[in-house]
Amino acid sequence: MAGTHTSPSEETTDVDLGSKEAYNVDVEQRPLAEAHLVNTTVRSISWRDITVTVKDRETKLPKTIVGNVHGIVEAGEICALMGPSGSGKTSLLNMLASRPSTSSTQTTSGTVLINGQQPSPTTFRAISRFVEQEDALIGALTVRETLLFASRLASATLSGRERRARIDGLLDAFGLAAQADTLVGTPLRKGISGGQKRRVGVASQLITSPRILFLDEPTSGLDSAASWEVMNYLRGVARRNNLIVIASIHQPSTSTFNLFDKLLLLSAGKPHYFGPVAGVASHYASLGYEVPLHVNPAEFLLELVNIDFAADRASAALRLDNMQNAWAASPRAKQLAAAVAAAEDTGARQAVELEVAETKPGLASLVVTLLHRSFVKSYRDVVAYGIRLAMYTGLAIMMGTVWLRLDAAQESIIPITNAIFFGSAFMSFMAVAYCPAYLEDFEQFVKDKHNGLYGATALVISNFLIGIPYLFLISLIFSVISYWLSNLQPTAPAFFTWVFWLFLDLLAAESLVVLMTSLFPSFVISLALVAFANGLWMSVDGFMVPPTVLNVFWRYGFHFWDYQKYVFENMMINEFRDRVYTCASTGPAPGDCQCMWQTDLADRCLIRGQGVLDQYGYKPGYMGKDVGIMMGIIVGYRIAAWVVLKLKR
Repeated sequence: MAGTHTSPSEETTDVDLGSKEAYNVDVEQRPLAEAHLVNTTVRSISWRDITVTVKDRETKLPKTIVGNVHGIVEAGEICALMGPSGSGKTSLLNMLASRPSTSSTQTTSGTVLINGQQPSPTTFRAISRFVEQEDALIGALTVRETLLFASRLASATLSGRERRARIDGLLDAFGLAAQADTLVGTPLRKGISGGQKRRVGVASQLITSPRILFLDEPTSGLDSAASWEVMNYLRGVARRNNLIVIASIHQPSTSTFNLFDKLLLLSAGKPHYFGPVAGVASHYASLGYEVPLHVNPAEFLLELVNIDFAADRASAALRLDNMQNAWAASPRAKQLAAAVAAAEDTGARQAVELEVAETKPGLASLVVTLLHRSFVKSYRDVVAYGIRLAMYTGLAIMMGTVWLRLDAAQESIIPITNAIFFGSAFMSFMAVAYCPAYLEDFEQFVKDKHNGLYGATALVISNFLIGIPYLFLISLIFSVISYWLSNLQPTAPAFFTWVFWLFLDLLAAESLVVLMTSLFPSFVISLALVAFANGLWMSVDGFMVPPTVLNVFWRYGFHFWDYQKYVFENMMINEFRDRVYTCASTGPAPGDCQCMWQTDLADRCLIRGQGVLDQYGYKPGYMGKDVGIMMGIIVGYRIAAWVVLKLKR
């Protein structure tokens, strides 16, 4: 089944890239900085009796989705996990990679060994990496920056020169040198191609110096040329760096299939073949299933072990069982069992533990790196803060021109109150625009957390800190435009008090977005929940129904921990506490007037601002306490988000 293939990439050569000699040439042309992650070489990963069961949704009985699977892959080899949809490829891959199950009903058994020994969870995370089918990448970063930040998050011991050498080596090895300074790509800014993104995703894991790499459908969504390109580069890197690669793959082309060293073929969770790719044709030929000439062997095998579309399911299932039994009794299956046992025996006799040599960055270093990464994203990706800044500026112009130059007169009191509500409530409501930007950070966090780079603490702290200057800038710009146009309390202290409360309002609103999106990391769901929560806060913050009238359920159940309540109350106090308004005149005489709010200045046809506050039950003098409560709400949202991120699988 081995054959030659000319690279379909731009770096086409006359060298047979399917041969070992080709890779010897490639090693010399593309040296990759060697990364000594552990003081003991990872020679192999082996697994025995891997079984995964779940509860059937219909029968409620245990259902085996992976059953008694064995295997061994040695350093420098790449192994394909292949089978029809639902054959258990992803479940097996997750089990081998020690990834937590997302199902509470799933149970697993079996043994996964490194060099024939059981590694500790910490060591396994340090020596392995997992690349998702839809790999999370930050589109606003360049290719080089993606590798740089991944390296900084993984290691604190590399010097700048070593880090650059490692990055340059990977860029060269994966054919990305020409795209090093190109953005990965955002919804609004075109970046690199799909095949190049896959290579960047793999390279960003290799920069952290793993010895074992797991990939879930690395060629999904790519055409034949791009698929071959990704796996060809990966095979070269694996061979010259003694890397173990295990990849689930669905229906590869012939040329891509021939790049793999080993194949594990699954059907209905059971193994049908494990061994060299070059030997699979002879195995099935011995069973009477000759691979036809000029037919993709991978497609032939998948059709052979897939009975989902068989006309006679009973006879097809019997044929499948016969093939599985034939594999279990075959010489290759016995050789596999012996190889797995030999690896375990060697591991038991040597008993040398893998030890991590590189020092992981501390919390402060991780926060600084994440802050740097978020800062780069914030000014390049307009979705993060640019669109929100433009949106808030538009709201400020609208507010300033609708509530334009309101006089200090009785007829302006209700419009001013409405303006204060609009300026506080709708500013926080529009924080929903932060959902897509945080979702990208969340998806990146999930990947990095699974790969042991950083945890919830570093993310929550860095996410909070990066938002502070931008939210303050938004508050200031909004206020500079709208506050003076509306002719609110025209003093500098009152203006900066308004800015301060608007800033706390946005901090709380963004913290709410982080919590809701962490709970439900779906754009539609998080958007709906944040909008609903803000609608609730707007209803009970004291504007729609004054606190003196609000019924006890909403008053004591929600009103007092509604952050918009404290913003609206203190903005009202800021506006009305020291201000006096004229009453409506009813005649030519000086005392001919009608005051809607009766205060001690009524005989002078004036309304003291405190009279307006009295109908809401607002009293000055509690700003310090209210600021403390606001900070508690903000910190509470962030701590709740931290708990959610810690508990999420």
